[in-house]
Amino acid sequence: MEKSNFKAKISQISETAALVEFGRKISEDINKKVRTFCTYLDEKPFYGMVEYVPAFTSVSVIYNPLDMKSESPYEVVKVILDNIISKLDFSLEDEEHIVEIPVCYGGEFGQDIEQVAKINNITVDEVIKIHSEGKYLVYMIGFAPGFPYLGGMSEKIAAPRRESPRIAIPAGSVGIAGMQTGVYPIETPGGWQLIGKTPLKLFDLKRNSKSLLKAGDIVKFYPISYEEYVQLKEEE
Repeated sequence: MEKSNFKAKISQISETAALVEFGRKISEDINKKVRTFCTYLDEKPFYGMVEYVPAFTSVSVIYNPLDMKSESPYEVVKVILDNIISKLDFSLEDEEHIVEIPVCYGGEFGQDIEQVAKINNITVDEVIKIHSEGKYLVYMIGFAPGFPYLGGMSEKIAAPRRESPRIAIPAGSVGIAGMQTGVYPIETPGGWQLIGKTPLKLFDLKRNSKSLLKAGDIVKFYPISYEEYVQLKEEE
């Protein structure tokens, strides 16, 4: 494997954690570096590593300081992480994994879709068309179990969060907040503008892979009718 000339910023954030920053600006290129690094940690975790937590542009690496056998455990971990990064080939292309998600737009499932249309001076049908024609990169999973933070939404349907968040948003609800779109995997409070709902379960404890999506996946939404929603929900 060719050595990388890329230098990440590594800093100590607690007695048991180091933060590896691959950049500050959210971008597909930076996020690809995050995923490449995490893949390596999955395949070859170093001795003493407990877990890692990826974000848009960084990864928090949790470790057991007692396993480092040093008066300065963080310095040992920093050397290990620097060494890992130097060996990574960030130029390798990801194998694209597309996940298609059906959405019943508007009506009782998308109570805010008219507001999103009004904000952008377009029709509801145009909101649906633009949203369902996009390809969305899963940057990370967070906020709630299985909640995907998606990038790539058109600015033509961007909308601010609601001034008054809802106490309970049903699982499967599809929303927009700013330049992001996402799907609520479980019932939770939230302030995103709701435009539809999917019958698919994004998070299911009964599945081997509990989260339907993972960082690096490409999501494509497609419109379905209410009748199709009911049928797919029964099958799910």
